[in-house]
Amino acid sequence: MGKQVTYLPKCHSTNDIAADLLTQNNFSNGQVIITDYQYAGRGQRGNTWDSEKGMNLTFSIILEPDFLEAAKNFYLSMAISLGIIDALSALLPDVKIKWPNDLYYENKKIGGILIESNIRSGKLMNSIAGIGINVNQESFTITKASSLKKILGHELQRDSVFQKIISGIDKRYLQLQQKDHKSLKDQYLKNMYRYKEESFFRSDKDFSGQIAGIDENGQLQISSGGQIMSFGFKEIEFLD
Repeated sequence: MGKQVTYLPKCHSTNDIAADLLTQNNFSNGQVIITDYQYAGRGQRGNTWDSEKGMNLTFSIILEPDFLEAAKNFYLSMAISLGIIDALSALLPDVKIKWPNDLYYENKKIGGILIESNIRSGKLMNSIAGIGINVNQESFTITKASSLKKILGHELQRDSVFQKIISGIDKRYLQLQQKDHKSLKDQYLKNMYRYKEESFFRSDKDFSGQIAGIDENGQLQISSGGQIMSFGFKEIEFLD
């Protein structure tokens, strides 16, 4: 993981650059594409990823998880999320994963993950994990956003944070290769934002409930009114 790193001073999207490398068959497994400034980065739900030049970490990792069934693709998200949590825990305890793959400290977003995969014959042939971590940025257009510097009160060396994250993801990816799915899921739930806490949600209507878990397809399970309901990506949102 990260043995080959492609650095670009700026680009539109590291995920798009990674996708081009895949199309050209000009990549290595675990290759990282990183930039100081991503001017058209994408987030979840079609949102843009707003990042100030030279302040944060914006990179993508090319992976070939062909050992993983497509039906279990959310375990890849779990492994990558946990790898980042592991890396940040030495700097900032209690970082949480907001389903499906945002990173939160208390009620502030400090990072996000966007995974795009190609599937063939029921297997994940290749995946691109786009990762954004707010490191030294101090002002945001989104009120719910924060950074490591704002929380800790001092500037951090981005390269040091990057190396910790790559190492953390590498270890969790090995765990995924070894098919240690139960441990990954248990750890994901342990580090989940508002797990088993009464919260408000919006789907077809607004309602309250508690996150009860994640099913085998990565759907969010919510306990409300004495029943367990499952929701896929874009089918539900938190009401803060």
